[in-house]
Amino acid sequence: MRHRRDRQRKLALQEPRLTLPDHIANRNALAPAAQPRQLRRGERSRSALRQKGVNFERRSGVNFRCRLTKSRKQKRTVKQLHADLVALGYDGSYNRVAAFAREWKAARHREQQTCGRGAFVPLTFLPGEAFQFDWSEDWAIIAGERTKLQVAQFKLSYSRAFFLRAYPQQTHEMLFDAHNHAFRVLGGVPRRGVYDNMRTAIDKIGRGKERQVNARFAAMVSHFLFEAAFCNPASGWEKGQIEKNVQDARHRLWQPIPSFPSLAALNDWLEARCRELWAEIPHSAQPGTIAEAWREEVPQLMQPPRPFDGFVEHTKRVTPTCLIHLDRNRYSVPASFANRPVSVRVYPERVVVAAEGQIVCEHARVFARSHDDKSVTVYDWRHYLSVIQRKPGALRNGAPFAELPVALRTLQQRMLEKPGGDREMVEILALVLQHDEQAVLTAVQLALEAGAPTKTHILNLLHRLVDGKPVDAPPVKPPNALTLTTEPQANVERYDALRKGREARHAS
Repeated sequence: MRHRRDRQRKLALQEPRLTLPDHIANRNALAPAAQPRQLRRGERSRSALRQKGVNFERRSGVNFRCRLTKSRKQKRTVKQLHADLVALGYDGSYNRVAAFAREWKAARHREQQTCGRGAFVPLTFLPGEAFQFDWSEDWAIIAGERTKLQVAQFKLSYSRAFFLRAYPQQTHEMLFDAHNHAFRVLGGVPRRGVYDNMRTAIDKIGRGKERQVNARFAAMVSHFLFEAAFCNPASGWEKGQIEKNVQDARHRLWQPIPSFPSLAALNDWLEARCRELWAEIPHSAQPGTIAEAWREEVPQLMQPPRPFDGFVEHTKRVTPTCLIHLDRNRYSVPASFANRPVSVRVYPERVVVAAEGQIVCEHARVFARSHDDKSVTVYDWRHYLSVIQRKPGALRNGAPFAELPVALRTLQQRMLEKPGGDREMVEILALVLQHDEQAVLTAVQLALEAGAPTKTHILNLLHRLVDGKPVDAPPVKPPNALTLTTEPQANVERYDALRKGREARHAS
């Protein structure tokens, strides 16, 4: 009996542990036999653990301590720890081992006065101090087709004012254009921007806060004069406001799916709808609405400079068919640059081609909605005029000339019906290189209406239009001094009299 009390006193002086203490097993071994009772479900596995011996639980505690000393990638999971215990003879369920792991971690946090990953510190911001940015994926019906969009979302950290703009892709030019529109709508530029580690901003992630920032992104930050701060990897709570805004916007704006004829119309609606929601949504930390807090924050924002020229530049070589390839699509270039390198500047809505220090041409940008869609070729028939001057036979089936204006297409159909009409049609098209295109189209239309669609007539009409002379000659009004005294008569009998006089002379 004395030995039993000494053993219990020694166990009480030991540091408390979450694992099953040894004195429980000893007490059960020395206690008098009691009537067996039916154990509940939760107690059965614990009883089985005791019956097998405390070595399982002691081994489990050792495994947890060893697990803490290893790196994150080398730590064993609870499922693996349960498999280790089963190999030692433990026949309990995985749920009991998982419950023990939770209790063991909670007790360790209490003992060392630490906390787990589920505890956070609330943040507060000053007016004009920071904004948060993130991308999201949402769906809309554009021109009758269900389209997946990449939505750029901004939110001012103090006033909670937010802005959304949709794009087809998450690329540099889309990111830069979104910042231009966001700072215009929000009324200024905050002093700091919070981002995640997106590829359009970060080239390489280092240790801690070390980041290798993309050169074009750094140029944009220097242009707007704000500081870019990047979250830790997989730490969305560091910019929780914009993460919550992504979820809220999905319910407020994208359900049900909006339908618009074009992406520009959708973005106009998003901008107007965001302003309306500012006046409707109450501020979560201040009295009043988001619009009232935004009006208070605007004077603290930096004045936005001119829009950032956020293009992405590529060097392309023009093919012999006067085309450049970009994003599985093709765009035409003037024939004088065939087989030569050019600089292609990509914007969200247009493609600009530059060479020799000047802008060569510009096209509206097209996007392939999916990888199953066929590539698109964007032609400008003016780029091929110098080619068909040397090869007029290519005019008949040339792909770029299928998109001629209606007046020129009608003239082409008439010209090709006669011999040499293709060359004459090429000479008429070449007038666009020296004269205003609208003036040439007007001259062609007037010639078609007059029923004389020839090169000479079109040139005459064109010169009259260019010189400012009237195309139709005014009616002649002779003065009264030139009035005829004897009006001419339509009398064919006079010809009979002349014939008889000629016959009389022949008879004589």
